[in-house]
Amino acid sequence: MPKLTGAQALIDCLLREGVDTVFGVPGGVLLPLYDAFYDSPIRNILARHEQGGAHMADGYARATGRVGVCIGTSGPGATNLITGIANANMDSIPIVAFTGQVPTFNIGKDSFQEADTFGITLPVVKHNYLVKDPRDLSRVVHEAFHIASTGRPGPVVIDLPRDVTGGDFDYTPSEAPVEIRSYRPTVQGHPMQIARAAQLLNASTRPILYVGGGAIHSGCHEEVRQLAEKLAIPTTTTLMGKGAFPETHPLSLGMLGMHGTAYANYAVHHCDLLVAIGARFDDRVTGKLQTFAPEAKIIHIDIDPAEIGKAKPADVPIVGDAKGILEAILAKVEPSDHSEWLHQIRQWKEEFPLQYREDGTLKPQQILQELHAVTGGRAIVSTDVGQHQMWAAQYYLCDRPRQFLASGGLGTMGFGLPAAIGAQFGRPDETVVCVCGDGGFQMTLQEMIVAVEHRLPVKIILLNNGYLGMVRQWQQMFWQNRLSGVDISMQPDFVKLAEAYGAAGREITEARDVRPALEWAMEIRDRPCLLNFRVAREENVFPMIPAGGSIDQMLID
Repeated sequence: MPKLTGAQALIDCLLREGVDTVFGVPGGVLLPLYDAFYDSPIRNILARHEQGGAHMADGYARATGRVGVCIGTSGPGATNLITGIANANMDSIPIVAFTGQVPTFNIGKDSFQEADTFGITLPVVKHNYLVKDPRDLSRVVHEAFHIASTGRPGPVVIDLPRDVTGGDFDYTPSEAPVEIRSYRPTVQGHPMQIARAAQLLNASTRPILYVGGGAIHSGCHEEVRQLAEKLAIPTTTTLMGKGAFPETHPLSLGMLGMHGTAYANYAVHHCDLLVAIGARFDDRVTGKLQTFAPEAKIIHIDIDPAEIGKAKPADVPIVGDAKGILEAILAKVEPSDHSEWLHQIRQWKEEFPLQYREDGTLKPQQILQELHAVTGGRAIVSTDVGQHQMWAAQYYLCDRPRQFLASGGLGTMGFGLPAAIGAQFGRPDETVVCVCGDGGFQMTLQEMIVAVEHRLPVKIILLNNGYLGMVRQWQQMFWQNRLSGVDISMQPDFVKLAEAYGAAGREITEARDVRPALEWAMEIRDRPCLLNFRVAREENVFPMIPAGGSIDQMLID
């Protein structure tokens, strides 16, 4: 057995888990680890803020399907990671976060930069560890990557005291399959429930597939498409589920919910069978829960038993991996055409299309339509949180999974740019675009230097309306236009700022200049590029469902 420091052993553990990139910020208690990185083949990406590093790991994981890794030092370094960890937890994203800690003999003594990272992170992780013996490192890391990536994915935190990473010990790698008695996710769906689901599908006249992010984690997008086509079932996705069903497909309804398409919401309201696949009946989807899909039987497929029945009772609950469950259902259902139901949906699509008023001002919707055209709908798109996020979800149609990266459950402003950077590291040959607003962009814009430093051609589409737009929209519509704390028209020259960082930049104010600017940006391959679009200040997102309203009571415009 070789004698290694804890830090050297940790590097070996990461390599055994297939880690090629980590994102983080060093600190005093992490010096042994960062010294070990010096001789390691692992790319050690220096974020400019720990939150940015966590979002980079998150974007990397979403884009690749692999576990993302981030690092923060003790005290403020660890606490700065919390938002990114909580974000990953809400969206079921597999990341492992390593945090530095004061030496074990100083824990509990209010030592310099001490924080109870284990206790602080407990509510926002899938699991966490405080390692007190370097001999536990190999087992803990092996378990952490297993827990993060299996069952319902999620973040795992490993807190590393300074003496654990700095001391020598006889290292033995943990190579055996992980066996944790209390952690055995159900993978196989119950045969009787699968048979009942098939019976309901065969009998239904107005079915809908409701597909969430769990379908992307499962990798069941092909099975979703096959089921939709075999039974002619209209299919809608959540924000997290975009790309799990091709949005250019004739059976696609786009996104449902608060800012979903009118026809998706009407279809769900009138369906007689709703098949939820890896979706959790989030309040932004359902609106008033009592009136959500009021005429429908519910089939709910999810790997997490805690989600089934949590919000909406299921007539047929099926716990397990969606891919295998759908394969089994496909073998039991008979082809159907549902011509009357499809005719009704076509009428809704014709009557309530996604649309906006062209009045000579620069509209965000037009920019996103042009972006889709210029990229052929093939770009990986990350978004921040706000109006632009909803417009991107509505107008940038995704035909493949792991193509649309957005903070869903936590709604984290500042997510977009670092997530795009993480995605570009993970998928270097892809076009990666960050769609953001001027509010969220200013929360993490310092991470632009990371893209410059590593020559990443991330495209930043800044929809700049000088407002915290979504809050402004709600204040305007439901708070008597008493605008408070939302005007951010006092801002830097974003093009000059981008250039100061070493990125390329242009400002666009006219509709005729949108496509040429986008085409120019796509040609830049050696550094990031920012396009500052001065869009109409008070453009609103429609459709929308007021908080607590029923999904059939949408405001269309």
